[in-house]
Amino acid sequence: MHDPLDASVIIFALLAIFIVWKLRSVLGTRTGNEKQPPANMAFRGTAGTNDNKVVRLPGAAEEARPAPNQMTPQPLDRWKGYAEPGSNIATGLDAIAEVDPSFAPESFIGGAKMAYEMIVTAFAAGDRQTLQNLLEQEVYESFAAAITARESRGETMKTTLVSIDKVNLEEASLRNTIAQITLRFASKLLSATENAEGVTIEGSPERIVDMIDIWTFARDMQSRDPNWKLIATQTGH
Repeated sequence: MHDPLDASVIIFALLAIFIVWKLRSVLGTRTGNEKQPPANMAFRGTAGTNDNKVVRLPGAAEEARPAPNQMTPQPLDRWKGYAEPGSNIATGLDAIAEVDPSFAPESFIGGAKMAYEMIVTAFAAGDRQTLQNLLEQEVYESFAAAITARESRGETMKTTLVSIDKVNLEEASLRNTIAQITLRFASKLLSATENAEGVTIEGSPERIVDMIDIWTFARDMQSRDPNWKLIATQTGH
């Protein structure tokens, strides 16, 4: 007598063999020669194609700059029109530009011309606030004292800057963090001082006078304040 389960067992066995065969045909088998999945794209473009490169993390130091003696030499005529190559002025400008690469003498002189006009007219008008913004404290106190003395005598001063004819660099230096630049201004002024009665006691409101002023400006190169201040004045010849 035959077991009634024999036929069903055979059928299930055949079915299992069929399913395994289908899975193998679809998925295949691993032989060890399969292609590796591509590298994680999140890391590509930061490390580059060279696996030995180090990924630069945010905030990490930038690539080291060459030492000063390894930096590209500047042309000898770097300060052409302002200082002779190898002169003390050129050496001073080199030192200032090394600390502040954006420094340019033409821009500095342009600003100095504006400051010159503002200071000359502010002194004549007794504008202490403007002077205080442009002068170093000791120089400001000297200017303010002269204004106070003039006011105490009832005198008034009227000055008009006609022109600034020439500006030459006289000195340039960097001492510790303090940059100093001395300029020689050749200008033309109309200037007259009147007493309390309105009588001209000095100068002339109609006669143009040639002036030579030698002014020194300074700035702490480590300060966030980009402005230069007048620290010394003298009259040239």
